[in-house]
Amino acid sequence: MLLVVAFVIYAAICGSLYAMQRSLLYYPTPEAYSVHAQELRIPTDGATLKVWHLPETGDKAIIYFGGNSEDVAANIDAFAVAFPNTAVYLVNYRGYGGSTGEPTEKGLLTDAETVFDRVRESHTRIAVIGRSLGSGVAVHLATVRDVSKVALVTPFDSVASVAQRHVAIVPVRWLLEDTFDSLDKVPQVQAPVLVLLAERDRIVPRAHSERLVARFKPGQADVRSIAGTNHDSISRSPEYSAALASFLLY
Repeated sequence: MLLVVAFVIYAAICGSLYAMQRSLLYYPTPEAYSVHAQELRIPTDGATLKVWHLPETGDKAIIYFGGNSEDVAANIDAFAVAFPNTAVYLVNYRGYGGSTGEPTEKGLLTDAETVFDRVRESHTRIAVIGRSLGSGVAVHLATVRDVSKVALVTPFDSVASVAQRHVAIVPVRWLLEDTFDSLDKVPQVQAPVLVLLAERDRIVPRAHSERLVARFKPGQADVRSIAGTNHDSISRSPEYSAALASFLLY
């Protein structure tokens, strides 16, 4: 009898996690405002994206896909300094930061393609930065568009793999609909890659980043670990901006 009760409780937990998975996976940010960047409104399939734009003429541009619960507007001032003479586009995912719609993996990946195509109308050399959740978006985009360079910050092999590690007793791999499986896509990436890791990352344990890195072609990825940083603080290190600038601008 106790076994039956335990099974029923376990099944109920799994059912609840399945039903609530997107509310547990995505943490939308409120809309932010800035006088230091332009606002672009880009219509896409089922949503309108609010994209922060640091305008510059010329062929070079950078598209930034942020982490979960990250206000991408917080990067505006730092990116303006780090990437002079380069246009920068900071994407608020659907449902985040003033963008409409509800976040899903399919939606975020489709939106990334739409933003790239819009940027491609004005720039011919487009690099992408993907941080944490954004690493899954950036890896996907690099497999379907002609991206010049890819910078991945605290990247993972897949959301399902990381979630399974954190919730070992639940069959997360079977329950998740949005898996952001970068591991299988990496062999299709042709562009040069920079990977920035946080020395004390507990959100994306090192093993998941290293598994992803191992799938790149030999010599394709430059991997750097930034000492004394964690998953959230890595962007506050001077080494972070310096590494991105040296990789993306030259």
